[in-house]
Amino acid sequence: MKKPTLLVGAGALTLLVVAVALSLRPRTAPVAAQQPAPAVSAAQSGPAVARLGNQQVDLPELQSLLVSLPAETREQLRGNRGALEAWIRSRLAQKAVLEQADAQGWRQRPAVEQQTRAAIEQIVFRDYMLSVSQVPADYPSSAELQQAYDSGKAQWVTPPLYRVSQIFLAVNDPQNADAVRRQAQDLSRKAQAAPGEFAALASQYSQDPDTAQRGGDSGMQPLQQLVPEVRATVSRLKVGAVSEVVQSAAGFHVLKLTGQQPARTATLDELRERLTQALRAQRQEQIAKAYLEGMLNTATLSIDGAELNKVLE
Repeated sequence: MKKPTLLVGAGALTLLVVAVALSLRPRTAPVAAQQPAPAVSAAQSGPAVARLGNQQVDLPELQSLLVSLPAETREQLRGNRGALEAWIRSRLAQKAVLEQADAQGWRQRPAVEQQTRAAIEQIVFRDYMLSVSQVPADYPSSAELQQAYDSGKAQWVTPPLYRVSQIFLAVNDPQNADAVRRQAQDLSRKAQAAPGEFAALASQYSQDPDTAQRGGDSGMQPLQQLVPEVRATVSRLKVGAVSEVVQSAAGFHVLKLTGQQPARTATLDELRERLTQALRAQRQEQIAKAYLEGMLNTATLSIDGAELNKVLE
């Protein structure tokens, strides 16, 4: 969420609008960014979730990772076992590398010690600044939230959404493309003749495992998140209609539009949590900026131009 305050100028409002509007974009898959985690000794007590040689990721470390994530990301990660296991593998590899580096005295190298001191300074500075820039618990008020919402209302627009089901047949060998096309055309005719049977056909024939297990349903999405080749076809379909065969780089698609939601303006209730977080983040940065400026004003600031020139030469 971006900055400066909403209440002092249009520039601040624009940045806030962008931050919250971006959060309105639908997400089709959980995303778990790798987060730095504190080094944990292999000897640390606690049940091991995973091991690699002398190293382990234990339950407290994993719980600490989850707590450090934003709530939305945390919930996505809980539902994405593959992403979570990928983080565990990466963390174990990192620990193994650190073990090798420590065995060679890498932490005692001057360049590493210098970077370590700089990193510690940044951590202390950031943590202290957070402590002196706390935002009042009752900010923003209902009136301030309403003002922020009204000021950016033109930007709180979600795009049209389409709920599409598909039967997908892959083309793994170009020589078989015609045969696959004919099969797709046959499935399209069957589905057009009996649209109510589309889910059963998708479950039986579709080669996209993720959607096939849901009767072909790919969920509600904006056009831009669909495969480019199918966008025009989906935009022309009426709800309940089944398409002719559409070819993409990967294979052939038979599509059914099962639902549609027109573009609309998100309500304040839908945006309340995100808008509150954005306003609080802006206010916290303002408080921190004022604190730093106050530090500069407590004594006379002098810059030696001659010495500065030596650095720039």
